[in-house]
Amino acid sequence: MSAPVKPLPAEDLDHVLAHTRGIWAEARGQAFFITGGTGFFGRWLLESFTRANDELSLRMRAVVLTRDPATFARSAPHLAGRPDIACLQGDLRTFVFPAGRFDGLIHAAADTGVWTSDKPPDGLIDAIIGNTRRLLDFAAGARVKNFLLISSGAVYGQQPAGLAQVSEEFPGLPDPLVPGSIWGEGKRVAEQLCTAQAARHGFAIKIARCYTFVGPLLQMDGHYAVGNFLRDGLRGDPIVVTGDGTPVRSYLYASDLAIWLWTILFRGQTARPYNVGSSEAVSIAELAGMVNNVFAQSFPVKIMQAAGPGGPVSRYVPAVTRAGAELGLEVRVPLAEAIRKTAVWHGGADR
Repeated sequence: MSAPVKPLPAEDLDHVLAHTRGIWAEARGQAFFITGGTGFFGRWLLESFTRANDELSLRMRAVVLTRDPATFARSAPHLAGRPDIACLQGDLRTFVFPAGRFDGLIHAAADTGVWTSDKPPDGLIDAIIGNTRRLLDFAAGARVKNFLLISSGAVYGQQPAGLAQVSEEFPGLPDPLVPGSIWGEGKRVAEQLCTAQAARHGFAIKIARCYTFVGPLLQMDGHYAVGNFLRDGLRGDPIVVTGDGTPVRSYLYASDLAIWLWTILFRGQTARPYNVGSSEAVSIAELAGMVNNVFAQSFPVKIMQAAGPGGPVSRYVPAVTRAGAELGLEVRVPLAEAIRKTAVWHGGADR
């Protein structure tokens, strides 16, 4: 049985509202359909949604698609018991379209763990494309105005080692012969489907190409390095880097993520993708040290592999100038503070 997960920090929800207050007026009285509402992205969207609803008396409502409403009710009773949130049982492949009109649709459902596992890749790409098609059919029938597709920076393929940041104009492509590229390939097709169907049916398609994040509710036992490092520190164990520590990444705090996603939904240009993330690059070894620094009982970071001489450095860092110039978005929570806040939420930060 799922235990209740405590609500997100009030100060973070206040932060989201403070930087989205001006965009909510047009959503007054509107209905939203949200997939992935029980995941990391979805929970941040739902909790910031309810905060705006309460504080601004917006009379919005949201329908959340979930395979298991009972589990959601146990893990998030403060959300499941609200009159402005309704759960629809089903999955993306087979759910029965709810009646009525929906003004906004947010497709945040994703199984990012599948593409790094040993499962056949064709199942993942079939799911991405098939699920997107069903949602587009639903959006057309529900007369949706704004459809937000949560896409991925993986659509650009491998970032060249000499390119510091990837912009939305980067012409790179995933290598179809690399098994791990299936996630990026699927998201590319999903973007194309959404753009074509939005033009055909007259709704706006907003595309958020998301990178890497940190914050409360982030999975601690998956393939997210920052989550694994926080898990080690929270257990009082040495922080272990399983590789050589040289890959370069960047991390956006989850409250900033929510600000960016809501802003793109309401203010982004249709069929114009926006990178979502931080441009502040950090190596995995440096990240491990930053996580280590928030705990009073710290150990030397263990880096399990030696870096090869002169090898190319893996990078996954976006350029976010488009989001800044067109939508006024920026990184407001520095990475060190984001790590500390995440650890505090888990009850483990001491510095």
